Amino acid sequence: MSTPRHIEVYDTTLRDGCQAEDIAFTVEDKLRIVERLDDLGVRYIEGGWPGSNPRDEAFFKAAKRLHLKHAKIAAFGSTHRVGVRVGDDANVRKLLQAETPVVTIFGKAWELHVRDDLRISRLQNFEVIHDSVAYLKRHVETVIFDAEHFFDGFRDDPEFALECCRVAADAGADLICLCETNGGRLPDEIGAAVDAVRQTIQTPLGIHCHNDSELAVANTLTGVQHGVVQVQGTINGIGERCGNVNLCSVIANLQLKMGYRVINAAQLRHLRELSHFVWELANLEPNKRQPFVGLSAFAHKGGIHVAAVQKNPLTYEHIDPALVGNRQRVLVSDLSGRSNILYKAQEFGVDVEELKPAVRQVLAEVKDLENRGFQFEGAEASFELLMQKGLNGKMRSFRLIGFRVIDEKRKEDEPPLSEATIMIEGPDGLIEHTAAQGNGPVNALDNALRKALVKFYPQINEVQLLDYKVRVLGGVEGTSATVRVLIESGDGHERWGTVGVSPNVIEASWQALVDSIEYKLYKDRKRQRGKRTANNARDLPA
Repeated sequence: MSTPRHIEVYDTTLRDGCQAEDIAFTVEDKLRIVERLDDLGVRYIEGGWPGSNPRDEAFFKAAKRLHLKHAKIAAFGSTHRVGVRVGDDANVRKLLQAETPVVTIFGKAWELHVRDDLRISRLQNFEVIHDSVAYLKRHVETVIFDAEHFFDGFRDDPEFALECCRVAADAGADLICLCETNGGRLPDEIGAAVDAVRQTIQTPLGIHCHNDSELAVANTLTGVQHGVVQVQGTINGIGERCGNVNLCSVIANLQLKMGYRVINAAQLRHLRELSHFVWELANLEPNKRQPFVGLSAFAHKGGIHVAAVQKNPLTYEHIDPALVGNRQRVLVSDLSGRSNILYKAQEFGVDVEELKPAVRQVLAEVKDLENRGFQFEGAEASFELLMQKGLNGKMRSFRLIGFRVIDEKRKEDEPPLSEATIMIEGPDGLIEHTAAQGNGPVNALDNALRKALVKFYPQINEVQLLDYKVRVLGGVEGTSATVRVLIESGDGHERWGTVGVSPNVIEASWQALVDSIEYKLYKDRKRQRGKRTANNARDLPA
């Protein structure tokens, strides 16, 4: 029996995905997503376009500090400009300055663009492709050439589109990605074009599809069936206009339906978790009807359907939802959830056997909190604290006695003044009463809390608030609506997310701030216990 063909995943969520309307990731968001993609087994992660904006430049600098197990970071850019030597081109220099092991450049493969957009000759287009690829290949481990608008170009003038690929291959490109940039072609056109390229060059091929005709997944799968070895796309299909191909659907279909090797089974079980993590960091409501990973993907409401799946899930479920980290839901009485708690406990290093007696209590609290608007994707620290609370009882390193936040604006043309006063009870009943200012009410409250706690817990000086997001839930009550606050924090060693929910944005922010501090103290205690255990083990006689 032959070994299934392996298909590489090239993720462009952080570059192409960020071109979507309503999507804006911070540098910290991008770094967290990179780590999750690496855990999933993604081969290449496109981080952005060096030199296009300060955020992408900051990302490439920060990404060098990541310790990735599977993925390689790719920098993205274009071929050099006509009339400028490739070594002198600012864009090409920025690509090399990113110091990534992989560089991906795009060049035009549709004569319409060469003629009407670039306004250069066919020969000049071939030259910039060749010179750019050849130059980068002398300086970078892996060079990928994206043949932009390839499928439209092939439909219009097959010889020109194929020559663009041949030139890139001759220049030393490690892989040529055929781009369906406008999202308007049909699967049979994709298959014929891929076949033609494979007959022309021996260089490995990838495919990059957009979803303007709702065919990106079908076109990508067709490309794989016709011999491409790499699929490019984004998590949840975010991207310009109608989006890129959805990697969640592509990975699941390739592995579960078509028999290709993409990632391992354990990694595949994190697919839903990653999908929701990206939605949460994008500050967007997850698409509950998203195939494979959506909340409703395996939900059953009709009486006939419910009766059937309780006898045999295969009656109305095309796969076992657990394979992609999802679960079956019966909408009148939700029967699942316990296994999810145990799964997360194991992931966080919690003793599963010790937790089992408390699972029912934790599950009940999770359901109650979710009913009130809490979501724990992107707020893993709050969820881990919730499990620890079920295991060890209430976990609080301090007790709030009270706080007050004042936001004052004295003149129209002056910024408002924010001040927070707080009183807490620390260890051994010691009371601390302090005040602090900030550039907003939440910042003032954060500063006051730290000021009150630092004499008891000096290590909280290490904690930085990296990101802050507010989402209105429901949206029907106007300014009185319930809001969800997601806070991202870090201490130089790791980053974590916490969540709070309330009709009062200050209260929701307080909940998330407290969880952030408590998580830092909890992790430090856990590390100290681990060190003592290790030291005791070393002191034992041989």
